[in-house]
Amino acid sequence: MLKTRQPRTFAARLDSRAESTPLARRLLRAYLSALPSGDRYSDVAELLLGELFANAVQHSDAPTDRLIEVRFAFVNDRLRLEVHDASSGRPCLRSPSLSDVHGRGLFLVNELAERWGCCPRSGGVGKFVWALVAPSSSFASTFLTD
Repeated sequence: MLKTRQPRTFAARLDSRAESTPLARRLLRAYLSALPSGDRYSDVAELLLGELFANAVQHSDAPTDRLIEVRFAFVNDRLRLEVHDASSGRPCLRSPSLSDVHGRGLFLVNELAERWGCCPRSGGVGKFVWALVAPSSSFASTFLTD
């Protein structure tokens, strides 16, 4: 019996600035496009990665010269996204009110990811936020089912 190989983990370090968010999403899109069923993850995964990366940029208390690392890997049939930063602040899930202009990113992550969490980085500096993305038949189906 042939054993199928999992794709390798992808990692990249990007500047800690808002302009790097689209680059992070493009890197994920390229990673997924090389996989036979990558399109089953792409819409939700790109949205979640964009939110996690933007949160790392916006809420970081780390020096501005610190980079943000993104990692993508498959764990069984789930896509694991990680965003590493040097910030000591941990994300806090809250329910935004209708009048809130900001504060929906982590709420979206909580709703669309199969699971997510935050862990300290090895070495004691900073943290990483991770999310598991399940394959879907379409992005729209995520919002149309109850």
